[in-house]
Amino acid sequence: MQDRQPAVMAVTIVVFVLASIFVAFRFVSRIGIVHRIGLHDYFMILAWLIDFGFSFSILYATSIGLGLHDSRISSDMLPALNRAEYVITVLYNPALMTLKTSILVFYLTLTRGERVFRWANYATLFVVNAAGVGLTMVNMFQCRPFSAVFRSSPDARASCTDIVTLYLCSAPVNLITDVAIFFLPIPILTRMHLPLKQKIILLVTFGFGVFTAVVDVIRVAYLQNAAASRALAYQNDHHPSDLGSVEYKDFSWYGSFIFMWSAVEVNTGIICACVPSLKPLVARVFPGLIRGVDDTLHVCAARSNPVASPVSPCPMSIPFHKGNFSNSKSGSSVGRPVVTGDPDEDVDMVDFLRAPNIEGGSPIVGSGSSPQNTTTFFDFVNMRQPKSMLQMNNRESIPPVAMGTIIFFMWGFAYGLLDILNAKFQATLSLNAWGSLGLHGAYYGGYLIGPLTVGRFVLKTWGFKATFITGLCIYACGTLIFWPSAVLTSFPAFNVSNFVVGFGLSVLETAANPFIALCGPLENSEVRLNFSQGVQAIGSVISPLLAQQVLFRNVDNAASLVDVQWAYLAVALFDVLLAVVFYYLPIPEASDQGLQELAERRGEVNSTRVGRIPVVWLTFSLGVFSQWCYVGGQEAFSVSFENLVQALSPKYSSNLGPFNYLLIGHTLFAVGRFLTALTQCFLKPRWILLLAYVGMILFSGLCMSIDGSAGVTMGLLLYLFESGAFSTIFAISLRGTAHHTKTAAAVMTTAINGAIIFPFPQIAAAMQQGTPYSFCVTMAMFAFGSIFPLYLNFVPAARKQVDPIPNETLRSPCAQMRRQRHGIVCREKGNPASGGVLSRPRSVIEEPLATVQLQEKTLQITSQSHDTFVEGTPPGGGGIMHDLAPWPNE
Repeated sequence: MQDRQPAVMAVTIVVFVLASIFVAFRFVSRIGIVHRIGLHDYFMILAWLIDFGFSFSILYATSIGLGLHDSRISSDMLPALNRAEYVITVLYNPALMTLKTSILVFYLTLTRGERVFRWANYATLFVVNAAGVGLTMVNMFQCRPFSAVFRSSPDARASCTDIVTLYLCSAPVNLITDVAIFFLPIPILTRMHLPLKQKIILLVTFGFGVFTAVVDVIRVAYLQNAAASRALAYQNDHHPSDLGSVEYKDFSWYGSFIFMWSAVEVNTGIICACVPSLKPLVARVFPGLIRGVDDTLHVCAARSNPVASPVSPCPMSIPFHKGNFSNSKSGSSVGRPVVTGDPDEDVDMVDFLRAPNIEGGSPIVGSGSSPQNTTTFFDFVNMRQPKSMLQMNNRESIPPVAMGTIIFFMWGFAYGLLDILNAKFQATLSLNAWGSLGLHGAYYGGYLIGPLTVGRFVLKTWGFKATFITGLCIYACGTLIFWPSAVLTSFPAFNVSNFVVGFGLSVLETAANPFIALCGPLENSEVRLNFSQGVQAIGSVISPLLAQQVLFRNVDNAASLVDVQWAYLAVALFDVLLAVVFYYLPIPEASDQGLQELAERRGEVNSTRVGRIPVVWLTFSLGVFSQWCYVGGQEAFSVSFENLVQALSPKYSSNLGPFNYLLIGHTLFAVGRFLTALTQCFLKPRWILLLAYVGMILFSGLCMSIDGSAGVTMGLLLYLFESGAFSTIFAISLRGTAHHTKTAAAVMTTAINGAIIFPFPQIAAAMQQGTPYSFCVTMAMFAFGSIFPLYLNFVPAARKQVDPIPNETLRSPCAQMRRQRHGIVCREKGNPASGGVLSRPRSVIEEPLATVQLQEKTLQITSQSHDTFVEGTPPGGGGIMHDLAPWPNE
């Protein structure tokens, strides 16, 4: 097909006419039935006016040559066509900005009591408008000097950024905000008890927004084809870094479908945004479509009958005051009878959308929950908030630990992808070793800032679930930012993408490590954390293999680099979906009060001082230093391992290349973490950590002195001994930090930024003295880090403070109240274990309950009878029963 004009013109006219009809019906509904115009309506009419100019410009440009090859366009029409294309480019972002602002302002009218919901709206509103204004300015001043944008012939003195590059650079922001707008109302909708018909209507009404994201993806596909065609045409004549400023030939042909799908995106968004406001009109014209005969509004019987079931068939309560449904001008009701009576009577979301005084009402959904503290997912899943993770036994902790392990796999997978992509990007731009380390440093720069800012704040304020969701969303944004960096083939933009990905993963890790460590008896913290991090290491094995053999196999130039964006789009969408799943999963939490109470059970041990410093904080400080040194040494070794293989390869014969040896090393790293978890069944964690550091120092030195295949083997064994150190240091360092545990976890996560610094001296030493000699940097870092395990094993107060004790969980509040009521004093728990987990009585395997026959009564002694016993006799009691039996749950 050599003429795209008919398709572009027909599609643009159809979608604009449909959007105009929906806007007209919206205002008929708002003015004729609801008798109220809101701020979101004014933004919608502004969006339609900009859309009119945008669509008209596309139609005008099509009539004078858009959709034809340059050779078929009259030279007399080129100036007018250039001006029309410029107007189209400038109006695109303002149209989307005002449209999304209208939707988000409408969301703000849905509730007055949902604080998190409103803050999320404000954040999205800020991003939409900041990005819209910024991109509009970039489009307006796309040429230097400005007058060059209207010239039909190239000017050697002018510098212009082509339209395809500008559109591709704006794609991540559009997709991010599209997805955010789609998911924002879901928490409100899914907490409602509604009849089936009303649930379907609400889902369809608010689900229309997904079409905008789908259209945006289709549009990006056309943008990518155009960008690839440009890159292939100019790759022999320009440096890849100049690709974003190359003049386009035959743009009227390539750009026609891009403009057409841009018109479809804007007009589809207008249609979707108008659908919720049509409820009153549909209810007036087709009342049976909205509400069936039996779907009458009523107040929950539970409000008047406290004995009623907390999960009743009535709609979820939505408080409205008297008169909210009355017409303020005529006093007549609109679409339903006037609600009278108690001001706290309730209506559902469908009634809310039909209400005339929508903006003046009370919150749609309160922030509270049912008396049973349950959350209902459209009446299909009734989820109770689980008990504190500090009270869970091993069996109870398995499901939440499994969910947390998914997070570990995600960032292991992401790290493996980034490693391969960094190498491909380095080859495409011909970067040297320092440029590659810059990409590496940008990723770990996120760890320098993320944990102590966003990570700690969200974890302390809203808990583990909110931190998981926040980290996943930031991670998704970072993967989408890869698009403009690939399109522009820009080193700074790719650094920004790496930084945002690292920032998001650091927020995830701020919550994930302490979540696994605290979820269950603390005696098994190191076992759980090493197992979960072993799964993370499996992700770092799978992703490089997948990237090298499938995803990035043919990435060898700027055009093929753009193709990688689809893999990153899939990762971003998966992150968002996982965040939504985590929102509805019953994630256990740990309060600061519970952490303080758990630490107080060993108050005497934790309050011991080494010199003038409390042993807890000396242990934590040395743990942070050891973590910083370990991660620095680990990353210095990681970036140099392939160079080590290449340096030693001439001295032996092997069919394996550096990449294969790297996969073997990562596999040993994963296996080592599982072996560390198993070893802790027999040895105490502090001894395992000491052995790990001895192995790291030893094999780092051997890498310096042994040649050939034996030297490479020493490097592979170094991977094995490195594997379990991080998890063990993290779990040990958190012990006894009480209500500061979450802050301590953020500080420990920040210590990972040691990976920013030490690869640089490693590479510098390799350039001066050779790669084997550079491992002196790695050995020095591990030697400094070994101060921590030496302290743990040879300072008695430290040994007593960090050694796990059997069944170390938080007692239930009921047991605490019983002890206080009866004046029971609990002795501090001791540590009878001489070795690992298996030497601790009933620590992993739940043993059957023992029974004692006494005066024709059977006394059950639970597995926690080795905990503290009663000192004294409770009031009103006495006798041998009180002397033998521990209180329940103790």
